[in-house]
Amino acid sequence: MKHTWEDNIVITPSADKRTSERRPITIPARLAWKDQRGVNRFASVVTRDISELGVFVESHAALSIPLYRLVQFQVEPTVRATQDLPESMRQGRILSAVYRVAHAGKHAQHGIALRLMVAPKRAIVEHQEAARATA
Repeated sequence: MKHTWEDNIVITPSADKRTSERRPITIPARLAWKDQRGVNRFASVVTRDISELGVFVESHAALSIPLYRLVQFQVEPTVRATQDLPESMRQGRILSAVYRVAHAGKHAQHGIALRLMVAPKRAIVEHQEAARATA
């Protein structure tokens, strides 16, 4: 007698559901936000990967920014002409929401994933136009 749990189950990895491609880019950037008391805070960070709708940044110091806090993300002005940088990041400050916090460990620095508050359709169109231009 064969049981149903003995069947060979093949699990296929799910397709990548991202709307835009992530690119590993390391450039300096800044964050600005207000803490729970309303005090303006600033931090220098380094990007690790970037897409048209999000960015992951790392900091040497621990940042006390909670999930879902709105922050201003800005690439340093001296590197805004970087070739692989999405057009939306070349304009200056971008309102962003913290959607993941990675605490520092032995081999990793404090990291924060940000969702950029840019119009998704505009970002996707920019990505498609850039792809056509390089093809």
